[in-house]
Amino acid sequence: MTVDAVTDVAGVRVGHATRSGDGWLTGTTVVLAPEGGAVAAVDVRGGGPGTKETDALDPRNVVQRVEAVVLTGGSAYGLDAASGVMSWLEERGRGIRVGPDPAHVVPVVPAACVFDLGRGGDFRARPDAATGRAAVEAAHASAPGAPVAEGCVGAGTGAVAGTLKGGVGTASTVLDSGITVAALVVANAAGSALDPETGVLYGELFAGRRVTYPAREVHEAARRRLDEVAALNAPPPLNTTLAVVVTDADLSRAQAQKLAGTAHDGIARAVRPVHLLTDGDTVFTLATGRRPLEAGQPLALNEVLAAGADVVTRAIVRAVRAAAPVEGPGGAWPSYGLLYGAGDGAGDRAGEAP
Repeated sequence: MTVDAVTDVAGVRVGHATRSGDGWLTGTTVVLAPEGGAVAAVDVRGGGPGTKETDALDPRNVVQRVEAVVLTGGSAYGLDAASGVMSWLEERGRGIRVGPDPAHVVPVVPAACVFDLGRGGDFRARPDAATGRAAVEAAHASAPGAPVAEGCVGAGTGAVAGTLKGGVGTASTVLDSGITVAALVVANAAGSALDPETGVLYGELFAGRRVTYPAREVHEAARRRLDEVAALNAPPPLNTTLAVVVTDADLSRAQAQKLAGTAHDGIARAVRPVHLLTDGDTVFTLATGRRPLEAGQPLALNEVLAAGADVVTRAIVRAVRAAAPVEGPGGAWPSYGLLYGAGDGAGDRAGEAP
């Protein structure tokens, strides 16, 4: 049984630490690999990234596997959350062994951040090492294959997608080969997830199915509200869409890096414009290696690459649909559901453009 989440990849767990109220609107999300780690890679396309340990994931370098990936709010300050995850892993002997004692390990914990500073009202309210520890402990405590909370949780707590409230989303698919490909995203884009002419989410237009277009009067009312919000809120100086694409395929480090790169196509389908100088768009890959690619089948990898982009697109749609509106001292961001109604989120109902 699958839950259409990144936890459909056996052994992978997700934990959120969320801070809101009293000036806070931020958090951290940890994707925890099975013990022993996973082959990892990264592809950074945004012009303003905030990252940690991404150089270690270059296939030319020594690190072979990582135990966790951290996604966090707080801009570059929030990268301190990775320190809490490192200490938790060290206490359990999980990391690269660097000495004769099994406790002599150095956990390599790649991390990336989104800009949400001040959105709760306090510019100095940001994740730290304790937040990271809380998130990895939540991941460790979760049941195998458990559903993943979406919307305004973890690193998506203060996320904004254009003028809409953003958040965390996840999706998965199982290929005919039995390989699972899944994604978890934090949608915090400078670009818009919403087609301004119709009110449809861009990511649903790329789902390969017909969609229901909002009624004209609903869309016009939504546009008026979004114009009001844009005038009230300060322009977002730095925004980012983050993703972790996870698969149980047995990928080399080079193949994992290719998957991270093609998964960016999933962001480009769901957000316009994308990969700007004020974005930090970053995609990580984790490959647990439990299912081999079909020997002698060069197209087997292509299927994984295509699926990676597809699940990223769906995860962004789910992030925006799951988000709740926020209004407070740091700004006001309506949700898609508030403006257009929750709908079924599937993008599979017939309809005509208004």
